[in-house]
Amino acid sequence: MEYKIVADSSCDLNDDLKAVMDVSLVPFKIDIDDSSFVDDADIDMEKLVSTMLASPNPIKSSCPSPGDFKETYVDGDNVFVVTISKKLSATYNSAILAKDMILEEFKDKFVHVFNSKSASVGETLTAIKIKECIDQKLSNSEIVEKVEQYIEDMKTYFISEDLSNLIENGRISKTAGLIANVLNIKPIMKATDDGNIEAVEKIRGSKKAFKRLAEIIGETGVKFEERIVAISHANALDKALDLKEDLKKYNFKDIIIVETKGLSTVYVNNGGIIISF
Repeated sequence: MEYKIVADSSCDLNDDLKAVMDVSLVPFKIDIDDSSFVDDADIDMEKLVSTMLASPNPIKSSCPSPGDFKETYVDGDNVFVVTISKKLSATYNSAILAKDMILEEFKDKFVHVFNSKSASVGETLTAIKIKECIDQKLSNSEIVEKVEQYIEDMKTYFISEDLSNLIENGRISKTAGLIANVLNIKPIMKATDDGNIEAVEKIRGSKKAFKRLAEIIGETGVKFEERIVAISHANALDKALDLKEDLKKYNFKDIIIVETKGLSTVYVNNGGIIISF
């Protein structure tokens, strides 16, 4: 296999993308109380969500090991890897260690690891960009340059209907999170330039928050006609479709909707939405 695209399982894909992209996904592991889930194609999402909602305890996730990544590198001559933001997980470091390990055995192999500085559909769009560059028959160095610039320009936002997972895992302070839940405040969150998470605005009420999110996207000033926008949802297809309708006025090149798998669902919680463009 001349080219191969690898990503961790935060990269959310639909069936059409899976067929076209052929991305090898390396799974996270998720522990909720006494239940363990492997975030692969066989994960029982209904059970994951019900277990998550029933637990008052922090949810623990384990990133793929260097060995897990190394296995996926073996059958590619030129391997391009996309990981969740290294500000959120040690996954990027695992992928880099795997690169060092595989190059000790196969000196002529090419491996590059991209820190998406995002998650979920941020990784999805990065993988799409890699595939586009490969199809254009660009050199490896040109692919790296173009994709790294794409990551720098990409924007990611999300709205979580329930902040409890972010509170329990230290992404939002407990006090701020509890106040938001009590007052029905829905923070519009975004990925920062270095791949961390911060609040953009705090809106009371879910419908208002999603309408405001569409407005914020319009205020970014990017050339929408040159960009694909991707929306991932955690059991919230109606919200994703409504958001898609609100975004059509910006004339994006394409609008993609996918459903979150295990890790992304844990981060954004049931009913949440993530959007990247």
